[in-house]
Amino acid sequence: MSVSASLDESSVVVEPGGEAELPVQVLNSGTTVEECRFEVVGPCADWTTVEPETLSLYPGATGAATVKLRPPRSPRTAPGEIPLGLRVVPTSEHSETTVLERGVTVRPFTEVTSELVPRGSNSAWRGRHKVAVDNRGNTPLPVALSARGATERAKMALEPAELTVPPGEAKFATLRVRPTQRLWRGTPITHPFQAVVTPRTGEGQDPYEPVVLDGTYEQQAILPRWLPRALAAAVLVAALLVGLWYALLRPTVRSAAREAITPQAVESAVKQGDKESGGAQDGQQGGRQGASGGGGQDGGQDGGSTGPGGGKSRAPSDGSNAEPGEPGGPAAPTSARVQVRDAVGGGAAERTAYTVPDGKSFELTDIVVQNPQGDAGTLMISSDDGQLLNLALENFRDSDYHFVTPIQVAAKGKVTISVSCREVGRPVKAPAPSQCSESLFLGGKISATKTNG
Repeated sequence: MSVSASLDESSVVVEPGGEAELPVQVLNSGTTVEECRFEVVGPCADWTTVEPETLSLYPGATGAATVKLRPPRSPRTAPGEIPLGLRVVPTSEHSETTVLERGVTVRPFTEVTSELVPRGSNSAWRGRHKVAVDNRGNTPLPVALSARGATERAKMALEPAELTVPPGEAKFATLRVRPTQRLWRGTPITHPFQAVVTPRTGEGQDPYEPVVLDGTYEQQAILPRWLPRALAAAVLVAALLVGLWYALLRPTVRSAAREAITPQAVESAVKQGDKESGGAQDGQQGGRQGASGGGGQDGGQDGGSTGPGGGKSRAPSDGSNAEPGEPGGPAAPTSARVQVRDAVGGGAAERTAYTVPDGKSFELTDIVVQNPQGDAGTLMISSDDGQLLNLALENFRDSDYHFVTPIQVAAKGKVTISVSCREVGRPVKAPAPSQCSESLFLGGKISATKTNG
């Protein structure tokens, strides 16, 4: 080989966010001028450069370059021994490439942020807060949580009291503040407190200062301020109504009752009572005759029933007793729901949401579409008569449509949904789904198709 190279053998330790240099020597042992270029390979390639990128060497000459290591201060930068590979490629003879390998030590680092959500709460019974701990370091971080109050008038409880937060993630603890005494009425009381997040660093790492979060809990009165005034106003209104009754309405009612009791009114009431009593007796006698068979034949022929006073009542013949959905009867409500899944670039996924039974007709009055993941793409709803709706998924999560004039779908007709997925959404604080997922709900009434004859 006409070109040879070597890396410095001294140990290299680099801090994320910092920089380290590693010299490399290149020797041209050939008889012609040779140009070499450098290529970094391995896990360090994303954050390692070589300066200069190429060397031009005369025969027998030696050149030097510097490998610069700049690991980012990010949770994705893993600590420990990281392999480093360097290719020295001669431009004239690619087959004589020299590969140099060695290890680089990346140090762990700790960076933590915390937040109290919400900072202030108010309630008559207790305050509820969340302590969020975000690990921005590159190693798992155990933390201890504690709470302290400015006074002894409130008690605090943290659950859990310890957390282990993976790199690049956040975890939460629940903080409850409860007053020691109830406040039935009066001015609200403010209870200040502090939540303390203490990271526990490993050996070889500098201790991290605790993070102190300030918060407040406002204890409100159990009985609202307006309640005594409302009770007093209610008592006053009740007293006024009672006084009005005794002063005005009661004498008027008594006078009207006395004027209504006249000899003619008493005689009319007695005659009306005798007439109702006689009608009831006739009805009982007719009922006994029908039960003994005297009127059974007529009743059976007419299809009626004996009513009060011996009369007959016939069943209605206008079709009002028909079942819902049957010819001549009222329309029966019905609904259908369907879910469609489609992958990105897989073409449109189509599915039938509802098929109208034979001999029926469907009056579509309600359409509800749901896009719970926040997908992007196109959703189309159609029937045999054509397209009903054409929607862009990125414009909604939930959308409903209600029609004053129903959309008529004939017997054996179909209502279909077609989804074309362009980008799969991601719900908040949930794993990323692999497919678009949409739902369709239909509502309306179904009735039998009337036939002639």
